[in-house]
Amino acid sequence: MSQQTSDPKIYNKSSNPSITQVMEKEVSRRSVLKGSASLAAFSFLSGLGLSGCSSDSSDDTPVAGGIELGFDSIAGTKIDAVSVPQGYTAQILAPWGTPLNNQANDWDPDGNNTSTDQLNAMGMNHDGMHFFPLKNSATEGLLCINHEYINCDHLHPNGPTSPGDKRPAEEVRKEINAHGISVVHIKLEDDQWQVVKNSDYNRRFTAGTTMAVTGPVAESSLELLKTKYTTEKGDHKLARGTNNNCGNGHTPWGTYLTCEENWPDYFINHGTMDDKQERIGISDSVTRYSWETVDDRQEKETGEFSRFNITEGNNPEEDFRNEAHGFGYIVEIDPYDNKSIATKRTALGRFRHEDCSFGKLTEGQPVVFYSGHDGKFEYIYKFVSEALWNPADANPVDRLTVGAKYMDKGTLYVAQFNEEGKGRWIPLVESTSATPVGGTLGDKIGTLAEILLNAPLAGDLVGATKMDRPEWTAVDPESGTVYVTLTNNDERAQGDASNPRPDNKYGHIVRWNEGASATEFTWDFFLFGSDDSEDAQTNLSGLTASNEFGSPDGLAFDDRGILWVQTDGGEVDSTNDQMLAIVPSRISAPQDGSPAVNTDNQDELRRFFVGPNGCEVTGIAFSADHASLFVNLQHPGNWPPANGTTDATEETPVGFNVRPRSSTVVIRKVDGEPVGV
Repeated sequence: MSQQTSDPKIYNKSSNPSITQVMEKEVSRRSVLKGSASLAAFSFLSGLGLSGCSSDSSDDTPVAGGIELGFDSIAGTKIDAVSVPQGYTAQILAPWGTPLNNQANDWDPDGNNTSTDQLNAMGMNHDGMHFFPLKNSATEGLLCINHEYINCDHLHPNGPTSPGDKRPAEEVRKEINAHGISVVHIKLEDDQWQVVKNSDYNRRFTAGTTMAVTGPVAESSLELLKTKYTTEKGDHKLARGTNNNCGNGHTPWGTYLTCEENWPDYFINHGTMDDKQERIGISDSVTRYSWETVDDRQEKETGEFSRFNITEGNNPEEDFRNEAHGFGYIVEIDPYDNKSIATKRTALGRFRHEDCSFGKLTEGQPVVFYSGHDGKFEYIYKFVSEALWNPADANPVDRLTVGAKYMDKGTLYVAQFNEEGKGRWIPLVESTSATPVGGTLGDKIGTLAEILLNAPLAGDLVGATKMDRPEWTAVDPESGTVYVTLTNNDERAQGDASNPRPDNKYGHIVRWNEGASATEFTWDFFLFGSDDSEDAQTNLSGLTASNEFGSPDGLAFDDRGILWVQTDGGEVDSTNDQMLAIVPSRISAPQDGSPAVNTDNQDELRRFFVGPNGCEVTGIAFSADHASLFVNLQHPGNWPPANGTTDATEETPVGFNVRPRSSTVVIRKVDGEPVGV
């Protein structure tokens, strides 16, 4: 989630323990056992190792992997240009407004493109993405790119206009069409990646695109989705659109997963708000862009704009009280089939999904997906499929049918991080006890569909652990260890011996391993962000000027085992947002009480990329041969230069102001060899 769109409000009012309280108890316990609070703190943080075993064991420390980073950490920069290591190039690809077909005019640097142009062009504020090869090629494929939100000042010629209390219909259509997802066909020609204009693969998905809804919310009853806009057609139960698409994922069967994050900010209820709407974050006063204020006489279809007002009227057939029930999900897209309907998988829960990663696959075992709820003191979830993995499903004829097999039936769990590096996955089902209030989730919330519809409230009721803005998850392809970025939390009231920063402004990364049952896991802390000027009580990983960072956000492993870490508004004064790399398998669990990444091994963490002024570095994808690394730059301040250059390292001239364009940047080695090694 972009710092610029972060909702600072805390919606979790539960008394559930936070990760700080868990750590405080563990430090206190170990200080009695070992006689040193500080040693106990660090032993707990990192002595668990990848296996999550205690620091007294040396049998389960990871063995150094065969892959090694092949670049030196670059210096931090604060310029209107991209920085990469020596021997690398960085190419600008598919910036906002790039036409996907002949229905869109070329991008106008004065902002005069129409809503129709925008519907047929790259959206704004690129975020999560994935590369899907065509015919197993490393030089031709499809990029699926999320467009998280918009900057109205840049989208329109002179910013948004608001005559009276009503927004203009054409402006709002353009804004809606700048959100969503782009599927864009790209091809490498003469060492430059190109958009294949007018390709049959090129598609846009926006808040106006009809989508299927599957899983318990759709199967239980149409009552949960019913509005005065059609919600059923043939065999499909339908919703309209997707919004605020932030992080992403993909599946083993070749589909794209886009995650609906800050979607509650787009809805308003002027009537009586219930506890469930308040908990999920629906507003009773203002929406982000006031789309609901457009005069409904300007609508081209029923509820085009008025649907964002979910105030209850006479009955569901005459109002949009249930419109928000169609948002907040993982949406599955088949990028290879331009006739397919994007599908919302409700079994994975409804909340502010940041991203979605699948666990290590084992034949005959369930498929597991992980997702964080990006918000202060929110939760981490996993979904375990009812169906067992069959490797033959990796190459299906009908990808969305396979998606239904593994994603429509299963169990959603929420994480509880306990002492001694142990954790518990709590199933969000009707029979689960609602502690400490008593009864069950069925008693307190209702059916399974209603529990999934209100997953954060269910997490409150079962005692899930409140985390510091869980964002992207990533799974080590070899070990299966799961990592998650906890970006920051400036509402932390006090520090403790294990995390002495009172507001955790730098953030950190947690990792865990699954246990013998679906409800068990073991966990530890992997890496702490910090400015290198901080003292040892804050700079727990011993970071230096060569790799200092804050607010980890985007996170991904490549197939070789390199973990890539991206930052968003990192509180480090010496550099813009950046991307770093590390190979976790090269780091053995330390036995001296220091964090996993510490002063002895922190050189393994290296800065690889720095973005231009004002941007967030987000979104990451790889070609199959790892020779092309795709990274997204969101909301740059004064970049790229308005001279037609495709060189991302070219700096915008001082004193020259441009209309900024979020873009994909492709990083390649000059010699064409794999990136990073």
